[in-house]
Amino acid sequence: MTNNNPIGFFDSGIGGTSIWRAIYELLPNENTIYLADSKNAPYGQKSKEEIIALSYKNTEFLLKENCKIIVVACNTATTNAIQELRRKYSIPFIGIEPAIKPAATNSQTQKIGILATQGTLNSELFHQAQERFQSTKIIEQIGHGLVQLIEDGKINSQEMKKLLNSYLQPMIEENIDFLVLGCSHYPYLIPQIKKILPKHIKIIDSGEAVARQTKNVLMDIGFNDETQKSSQIFYSNRNPVVLNDILESKFQVVYKDF
Repeated sequence: MTNNNPIGFFDSGIGGTSIWRAIYELLPNENTIYLADSKNAPYGQKSKEEIIALSYKNTEFLLKENCKIIVVACNTATTNAIQELRRKYSIPFIGIEPAIKPAATNSQTQKIGILATQGTLNSELFHQAQERFQSTKIIEQIGHGLVQLIEDGKINSQEMKKLLNSYLQPMIEENIDFLVLGCSHYPYLIPQIKKILPKHIKIIDSGEAVARQTKNVLMDIGFNDETQKSSQIFYSNRNPVVLNDILESKFQVVYKDF
């Protein structure tokens, strides 16, 4: 089945491009439209009502662009708003949740760490996941300040290094053997995180699983015609330069106040 309409993505900024990359690598022939709502980042410090309202706004934008499926490329928006989105709209939504299951299932120490936003850790979906794995101790850490530093283009700054050290050292002392990244911004910190964590601690993010799920859903909706060159468009409502840098200037980035 052929369906040339684009896959839509939205996030509270540039972080969801880590999810976009995983899907683009698996499905390079698909047209995509990515929405970076950077002027409202981070979502993790907002109320559930605010997160739902922003998710509605982003969805309406992508629907006007005739998207055939929407990837909520933000853990906070997924855990707080995706049920409301699915109730209100008929378009399929792909969400992102912290990958607690593979970490808890494979942990030898029965202790895993999760680095996430306050909005994700406070959400009902996260608490439900916790309850499913009560035999595993989950050490939670809110990543205060991390998203804003990434949005400001300060991934390799001393300030970032200090914050990551303060968040990860207590987990190391607790003897975790898996670290779950519970925010789509955080995969961009993996090189920094690896410098801090002992080599035996495995890092898990949701990108590949989300890509596989997207492909599964498209089997029912239709894939882009492979004879047509695919189009990748990125919109930012704050600072397109940072988004352009993350994408290494390979794709079209447009400033748009939405």
